[in-house]
Amino acid sequence: MNPLDIIMPNTPPRQAIGDGCLMWSFGNGIDRSISKRVLAAYRRIKASRRAVALGILDVAPAYNAMAVYFDAGRADTVAIEQLVDHLIYNSADASESGRIQTHALPVRYDGPDLSRVAHLNGLDVSAVIDLHAGAEYIVAMVGFQPHFPYLIGLDDRIATPRLDSPRTHVPAGTVAIGGAQTGIYPSQSPGGWNMIGTTDPSRLVPINPGDTVIFQIS
Repeated sequence: MNPLDIIMPNTPPRQAIGDGCLMWSFGNGIDRSISKRVLAAYRRIKASRRAVALGILDVAPAYNAMAVYFDAGRADTVAIEQLVDHLIYNSADASESGRIQTHALPVRYDGPDLSRVAHLNGLDVSAVIDLHAGAEYIVAMVGFQPHFPYLIGLDDRIATPRLDSPRTHVPAGTVAIGGAQTGIYPSQSPGGWNMIGTTDPSRLVPINPGDTVIFQIS
């Protein structure tokens, strides 16, 4: 029996998003365990030759969902559904599915919102820096701009609400906190996250979903 013909238990629900996209939903909210399931499935699909043969063009992970894009003119949607369900079912964590890279990014903690983050969390600035640089982050997804990594792993003690009024100009390379998230702006843009430091934006180019990021105080 073809293993793809077996109904996989407990696979996430899926829905069509237009003619050329299917989306699998793994849960709700920002949760490290959910994100690891999404990333494991993402890595397995990206590494699958069968996925390419079936006409899958791209896979886009989010915090709790994954979109699979395919050539609607030639793809067998049922076969794609079966394959993705199979790969999800057989995924444990992202480290088992494709090469995981660790990116060490030197950060100059000189952002204008460092004092705001410290004040709102009842900390001093040095504690904010130590907590931010002391964590190990998983790249949950890349989006908003090309090469913008959304990072899971921010210490709850420095989670900080977005600014009430977003800035019209956030420089490239800005390291920022928005709620329970942290990320890095790869190019100049508007933004409402708390600016806490800067790094070299060219270092973001090789970063992929599922990779690990650590910050080094420079």
